[in-house]
Amino acid sequence: MSTNNYQFDQIINRKGTNAMSLTGYRGYLFDPDENLSGKYDEADFIPMWVADMEFAIAPEIIASMKKRLEHPLLGYSRVADPKYALVFQKWCVDRYGWKFDPKHLVNAKGVIPALYDLTGHICKRDEKVLIITPSYAFFKHAVDFNGVELVCSDLIEVNGEYRMDMDDIRKKAADEKCVLGIFCNPHNPTGRVWSKEELQELGEVCLEHDLTIISDEIHCDLLRKGMNFTPMASLFPDSNQIITCMAPSKTFNLAGNMFANIIIPNDTLRKTYSENYLPVENPLSIVAAQAAYSEGHAWLAELTEYLDANFKYLKTELDTHLPQAKFIIPEATYLAWVNVSAYFTGDENLTLFFARNAGVLLEGGDMFVANAEGHIRLNLACPRIRLEEGVRRVITAILEH
Repeated sequence: MSTNNYQFDQIINRKGTNAMSLTGYRGYLFDPDENLSGKYDEADFIPMWVADMEFAIAPEIIASMKKRLEHPLLGYSRVADPKYALVFQKWCVDRYGWKFDPKHLVNAKGVIPALYDLTGHICKRDEKVLIITPSYAFFKHAVDFNGVELVCSDLIEVNGEYRMDMDDIRKKAADEKCVLGIFCNPHNPTGRVWSKEELQELGEVCLEHDLTIISDEIHCDLLRKGMNFTPMASLFPDSNQIITCMAPSKTFNLAGNMFANIIIPNDTLRKTYSENYLPVENPLSIVAAQAAYSEGHAWLAELTEYLDANFKYLKTELDTHLPQAKFIIPEATYLAWVNVSAYFTGDENLTLFFARNAGVLLEGGDMFVANAEGHIRLNLACPRIRLEEGVRRVITAILEH
């Protein structure tokens, strides 16, 4: 399987590159001294856990970084040229019809660091933060780090399809101590792209009760073909209480560059954020992000086709070999959220099970805060031959269980 101009089938050896996917799973997925011995040697484990891709980044981005390296200085740098904000703004206008005010754009070393900082700036110690579950675990970590209380609203799941429980969200947002909502669109881990109607209702409920909203939209560019994405802030152009987080990291496999776009329309909060942020960015990250947003359209279009085909492959294999598994191809992301609870008892550590019995590194439901028992998250952003082997191992391990 190959595409026209970019080599997504290429197997790239990441050994010796300090890749998190190969060197970081002990201490994150498991206790550092966990015994992982089983059917496969650790050297043969297939990483399908951390959310980066096994694809080479766009050559246009590499070329921009090489050109920057022709200048012999890599000193302290910041986003000083207004051209970057305009390039990113054009990306949002072209793809989503959303034109934010460039004056509202600040940067961060990633969406996660921004979440930690913003939660601390917005919340007092006796206040609460609302999230929906299952959830990306760092939403909880950011709340815990700042010593405030987490409030969860479980998504409602019917045959693999998820929707928000608006009655529950309305009840919890009405608590006067609840001052912040952190939401994910597209949603991680389920891959839902919330509709305009869902976002409108969610936003109205939160704003009615004076909650600030952080909308983590880091996966917004990774849509299935034919899907449309709506930035939440675009539905409430007169509100200054919706913070938008986007980044080239997921879209263009630039996570290691530690560079994100944070759009804060509230002048006071933006000033507080900026006064407490070290405005120094990696000079290579700046040029890479600008090249991604100005020259990355063709690469992303081919990536979309490749990911769509990978998801169809997984769906066919699960339907054929594990008919009791519940899986719907997600509307976005490169992450598959699969309910395998029919094949396990409730107390199985699925992350550990698949490491030992399949030699596949993935994330079990217990890593997604709550409301995720019996689920696994698989990263499908890899060459087809690797996906085929990983899926074969996962299916075999379940059938032999």
